[in-house]
Amino acid sequence: MQTVLVSGAGVAGVALAAQLRRHGVAVTVVERAPGLRPGGHAIDVRGVALDVLDRIGVLAEARRMRTRTRGMTMLDGDGEELWSSTEFALSSGPLGDGTDDVELLREDLVRLLYGRARDGVEYVFGDRVTALDQDDAAVHVAFECGAPRSFDVVVGADGLHSGVRRLAFGAEEEFLSPLGAQVAVYTAENFLGLEDWQVWCGEDDTTFCLYPVRGNSELRVTAGFAVPGTSGRDGTGGTSGTRVPGDRDTARQKAFVAERMGRLRWETPALLKAMDEAPDFYCDAMAQVHMDRWSRGRVTLLGDAGYCPSPLSGQGTSLALAGAHVLADEIATAGGGDPARALASYEERMRPFAEINQALATAHSGRGMPDGSAMDEAKNALSLD
Repeated sequence: MQTVLVSGAGVAGVALAAQLRRHGVAVTVVERAPGLRPGGHAIDVRGVALDVLDRIGVLAEARRMRTRTRGMTMLDGDGEELWSSTEFALSSGPLGDGTDDVELLREDLVRLLYGRARDGVEYVFGDRVTALDQDDAAVHVAFECGAPRSFDVVVGADGLHSGVRRLAFGAEEEFLSPLGAQVAVYTAENFLGLEDWQVWCGEDDTTFCLYPVRGNSELRVTAGFAVPGTSGRDGTGGTSGTRVPGDRDTARQKAFVAERMGRLRWETPALLKAMDEAPDFYCDAMAQVHMDRWSRGRVTLLGDAGYCPSPLSGQGTSLALAGAHVLADEIATAGGGDPARALASYEERMRPFAEINQALATAHSGRGMPDGSAMDEAKNALSLD
């Protein structure tokens, strides 16, 4: 039986596991966190990615779990209303019955996929890949905690700062293109009593968005701010400023976000207090990943690890789901006979779709969703068959 190691138990990795298992492939998923990661912002599933969820068998459940948004209000830094809309929201685009898009919490989608990829898939939580050595027969993998093992194929589905990408291709600075902004996300109590309504507050280059979830019992807070000097590639051919000061030090990240958010007034003190107490705080750069190739021998990359479009595109989740489907299809079709050829076919099918969707973010200079016509073209620019 063909064996595949997937690094990362996010949307991309768990979706791939669900589809590989259906094809009779033996799948192991390794995740450095002690379990499925909680938190994260609401994500959107659009176009061809909806077909992927349907084929996995979770589309109906995803629709039932979708966020409920009646509209949004934009405030200035003092909390004074600038405008409101019941026709669209900056985070997700048009509202109402005229769209098939599904917006739901990232953690809810991962749990749905995990429910379809739990039985028959080996999960190893609290561990990570530390070395890769491949030959004509297999990829030999070393782990931080577990014993070394060998697999027919290794897939890095471990996000923007992919460890598999670093081991197989080199330092991330060679591949990350920062977009000059940072984003932070965390959960807070719904102390404002919002009911299916988004509130945005912004001034100059700092904005935050609040929206209720879990039956209006919680708020998800998403803060975004420009970071001058962190857009584009530096003179050495790599990138600069791809992470917030303090790297992955949570305390210093929170201090950085507090300084930026503190420039706004309104309910900012209460939101900063909630940030200090949040168990699911996340902060990172808005960046894209650009690579000349996603595969090396029997090792390949999936989703943000290989072709992150950034949240500014509104298509990161859909790209991950589509990529998981195509990769599983190519691995199953090859049947273990020629993994390198299967991975090359995966890239040939997916690269044009990835590039179109990455262009949504780089061509879009304003806040909120990209242009509707560009989004319509991008979200359906791939055939699953």
